[in-house]
Amino acid sequence: MTDTFVPPTRFAVPGRIAVSNRAAAVWQRATVVEIRRETPAASTFRLKVPDWQGHLPGQHLMLRLTAPDGYVAQRHYSIASAPQDAEASGEIELTLDHVPGGEVSGHLHTVARVGDTVEVRGPLSGFFAWPGDRPALLLGAGSGVVPLMSMLRHWRKAGPSVPLRLLVSARTPADLIYADEYGDETRVILTGTEGRLAAGHLAPLLSPSSLPEGGWEAYICGSNGFAEHASRLLVAAGQPVDRVRIERFG
Repeated sequence: MTDTFVPPTRFAVPGRIAVSNRAAAVWQRATVVEIRRETPAASTFRLKVPDWQGHLPGQHLMLRLTAPDGYVAQRHYSIASAPQDAEASGEIELTLDHVPGGEVSGHLHTVARVGDTVEVRGPLSGFFAWPGDRPALLLGAGSGVVPLMSMLRHWRKAGPSVPLRLLVSARTPADLIYADEYGDETRVILTGTEGRLAAGHLAPLLSPSSLPEGGWEAYICGSNGFAEHASRLLVAAGQPVDRVRIERFG
């Protein structure tokens, strides 16, 4: 579903933030300044990164932990912050599940405290980034909503000059990450009572009379199963396959 994408040396959110790939290649020391519980299984970690060079909504970073004996563990995590917030504060937010047996997520959820330091490198990947200049249809499940929240936060701060809609799936209200932040642009689908994402959820957004000018750029993020299911529904409803971008995990 996804195409190979080689980002240029420098690319930007129009009128706002340029991102340097050279800066993204350098490991930086980041300090944990806040830990915030989102759901029983997910927490947000706010990191102070003194030389953060900006990011685009939808990008991620690499986080690295080094044990006293020299053992190194690292993982990719999506950035939840709006670029404007990170630019102003030098702080970024990552929201991640506590994965059973996960070396990095387990440490962050059970050991890390405010004041601890980690290493980060990024931002990484331009394929899933949303430049903010085209209508965006976002579909996320579980912690797959994290990069989509960066897009939503950016859209709100920049001023909604183009349409954006978000469909987010969670099993129960208690499992819904960022539950207090959703507005009229968002539809929440609770699979414990409604069942999984279905064609009927997408139909109001993909009917010819509802399509925005130029159509949607679709972004899907979630587990392998959710990504496959959601992308098939979109394409079956008429979304061009070359305008579906997928980020998956698990």
